Amino acid sequence: MLKINLEFRKGVLFVRLIGNLTRYTYKSLEDYLIPVIKKNGIRYLVYNLEDVSLIDNQGKKSLKKGIAAAKKNKGKGALCNAKENLHNEFNIFDDELAALAELQF
Repeated sequence: MLKINLEFRKGVLFVRLIGNLTRYTYKSLEDYLIPVIKKNGIRYLVYNLEDVSLIDNQGKKSLKKGIAAAKKNKGKGALCNAKENLHNEFNIFDDELAALAELQF
């Protein structure tokens, strides 16, 4: 199961995920988040993965799709509080404030 909490603050969409982001749950994230980004022209996106227990390849692809949607709006995205080693594939920060500082616009 995956719980998605969205908060838009200071021009940044914070996406806080709780649970597992796997091939069984990634679709709910994509179906909910991508249309929000496109419809509202969201440019800056921060995923908070502090409460994510497991991420598989489908989950990683889903995170990348969200960041790609923000990039289409001439923005960028970041991850924070990742427990798994995702540093090779993503821009990862220690917390939301550090990610926000990186996304300064």
